[in-house]
Amino acid sequence: MSPEEILAYESRARIRRAAVAIVAAVLVMAAALVQLSGPHTTVNEETLSLLTFNRRAPRDLISAVISAIGTVAVAWTLLELWRSARARNPEKVRTWLRTIVLVGTVLDSVIAVAYAVILTQKAHEFATTGAQTYDEAVRLTGGSALLILQLLGFLGAFLIAIAFVMVSLQAMNQGLLTRFMGYLGMFAGALVLFQITQVPVVQAFWLVAVAYLMSGKWPTGLPAAWGSGRSEPWPSSSEMRARRAAEAGSRAGGGQRAAGGPRGRAKPTTVPAAQVEGGGQPQHVPGASRRKRKRRG
Repeated sequence: MSPEEILAYESRARIRRAAVAIVAAVLVMAAALVQLSGPHTTVNEETLSLLTFNRRAPRDLISAVISAIGTVAVAWTLLELWRSARARNPEKVRTWLRTIVLVGTVLDSVIAVAYAVILTQKAHEFATTGAQTYDEAVRLTGGSALLILQLLGFLGAFLIAIAFVMVSLQAMNQGLLTRFMGYLGMFAGALVLFQITQVPVVQAFWLVAVAYLMSGKWPTGLPAAWGSGRSEPWPSSSEMRARRAAEAGSRAGGGQRAAGGPRGRAKPTTVPAAQVEGGGQPQHVPGASRRKRKRRG
């Protein structure tokens, strides 16, 4: 695609891309808040966990569905950002990154819903039948099906984290994201695996900021790559130092030229005419010796 075709597509899809990114931010926050609501166990014990899960099953199912839709919206936003980066530099932005996004999205969204459904069935069975003993709880939750789903869900979350990091890095390298936004996106990817809080505030903030950027607005002006349709890499630290040194040198040279201007010139010294005419020697003035003798007398 030529730069003109890239800019034409991004102009047509501007509203849709921004809307999907905002929906993704809202859904990931909503899924977390629904998950946090309702009763929770204070101890990690199998029987109590199953009984509590049975009471809050509707919330967990709703949270899983919202999370799955939110993951799809997040993947859409990542793919659109990847598409803009690849259009500007297809040699460095590889296609395998799209595969990571798609596989991670399918695993994370489908497994989340499937795990919630199966666990709801087992919790309902435990709460309504049997003696509700510890051995029965371990038998219901210790099957291979739940273990495989947990492993696949972790793999999906791992791929989503890689997608966050790599797409943010590639978009920053092509000049589509500022350095702050690029590093924040990579940090949001790390938080997918290593959660500091149960509410994904960083991911939601990053998605809203990307939506604002894709809409064609930014507080300090859009990065140059959005307007040129070409890759506009940010200068490296060494280039920035060289640029600052050149600017400092130009300012210093300008100051020296200003000091040597008309106001900085020294005033020419005037030489008495008597010295100039006499080749620099003092001239004898008639009558001067007689005036000196009169004063002595």
